[in-house]
Amino acid sequence: RGLRRLSVAAGSVAGMEELLSRSVPPLPPYETKEKAPPPAELRSAEFMRYYRALEAGPPRAELLTRLARDFGVDHGRVAEFSAKVLQAREQQRELGALLQAEDRLRYYLSPQYRGLFQHLGRLEGGLRFLVELRGDLVEGLATKAVDGPHVKEMNGVLKNMLSEWFSTGFLNLERVTWQSPCEVLQKISDSEAVHPVRNWVDMKRRVGSYRRCYFFSHCAIPGEPLIVLHVALTSDISSSIQAIVKEAPPLETEDTDKITTAIFYSISLTQQGLQGVELGTYLIKRVVKELQKELPQIQAFSTLSPIPGFTKWLVGLLSSQTKELERNELFTESEWQEISKITGDSTTETLKKLLNNNEWVRSEKLVKVLHSPFMRLCAWYLYGEKHRGYALNPVANFHLQNGSVMWRINWMADTSPRGIAASCGMMVNYRYFLEDTASNSAAYLGTKQIKASEQVLSLVSQFQQNSKL
Repeated sequence: RGLRRLSVAAGSVAGMEELLSRSVPPLPPYETKEKAPPPAELRSAEFMRYYRALEAGPPRAELLTRLARDFGVDHGRVAEFSAKVLQAREQQRELGALLQAEDRLRYYLSPQYRGLFQHLGRLEGGLRFLVELRGDLVEGLATKAVDGPHVKEMNGVLKNMLSEWFSTGFLNLERVTWQSPCEVLQKISDSEAVHPVRNWVDMKRRVGSYRRCYFFSHCAIPGEPLIVLHVALTSDISSSIQAIVKEAPPLETEDTDKITTAIFYSISLTQQGLQGVELGTYLIKRVVKELQKELPQIQAFSTLSPIPGFTKWLVGLLSSQTKELERNELFTESEWQEISKITGDSTTETLKKLLNNNEWVRSEKLVKVLHSPFMRLCAWYLYGEKHRGYALNPVANFHLQNGSVMWRINWMADTSPRGIAASCGMMVNYRYFLEDTASNSAAYLGTKQIKASEQVLSLVSQFQQNSKL
């Protein structure tokens, strides 16, 4: 039986190799690139069928690895034409000769599998298939099921191709209401990644009065939500998510005089394969325009955003402080005395345990004493902690790149178990001043400068005075 399994496995590998050599069009010589016959549609369709018939996991990972490794760039050709570009420069040949040498090099820098992706993109249903395939790649790279420089390179090539195919000109903005098709409402409900939808009543509330829900679909994949934005229409900048997502009478009709503010409280990508493709920024801009048309009296545009990773960062900090110092440097002397009194522990161990299991919120005393230090630690986490010079927190980085201002940190703004576990219950408003977003975005991307309000800057300076990092 062992031998039979081996021969089946060898057969499936041979079959895979044969399929790939049939499906992936060879790169025609540079001279005949315009005249090369397009590969038969049937071959691309065959690849699609074969891939979908494979089980998710190792079989697909094997195919993706072979495709990336065996059908990439011809390194020999690249070296040859790189040398010719250098030669043309050194000999100071006329510009036309240099440009042509560069064009040849550019041509041979294109991996062979790019041709397959291009042909798949033109097939009916091919674009949806490529998004699924990239979803497998993203997941495989995250779990290390597929790995190595070839696969990473192929993931990058496909991401860039999808970025072109999913640029704004091809996207349709659609609004979701309770009258939308049932399958659309179901998909929106299933994909809600920030504040999970509990039931249909909850869903009805999120598309009902004083609420708006929009998504982008693509002209080649009509009606399929790709990224979803939920908006609450309020009279002020919300400081608590409970007020937005709690159940309320669904029959209330909107009084537009009460609406002065739009709160973006959730943005979710529904397709893993579009990770890293710039959709969120465009969606927010389009929705702002839509709301300005519908409700010109809106004066403030703001988010109420989660702070994923804050609790984890804080617990890590408490661990490293304990190892290094035997005393705590994150809290003032009097704060630490009060905390120790409540937890009955003069080390940080009990506090870390209470943070890891969400138990600290059950103690009113602890919630009160941690309010001040946690607010300034959170301000520092958002404003001061960096990754390559930009905000470490991914949500902060996203909104700051879009040109928003870090406006206000809110205590006990998300008291759900998920909110307590991720960010000690805190949330933050990023405010969009429309006339300043372009200059704020340029300043952040160019000089890594974060625009923040007085409240945030004051908390940051309290952190610098009271917590020694």
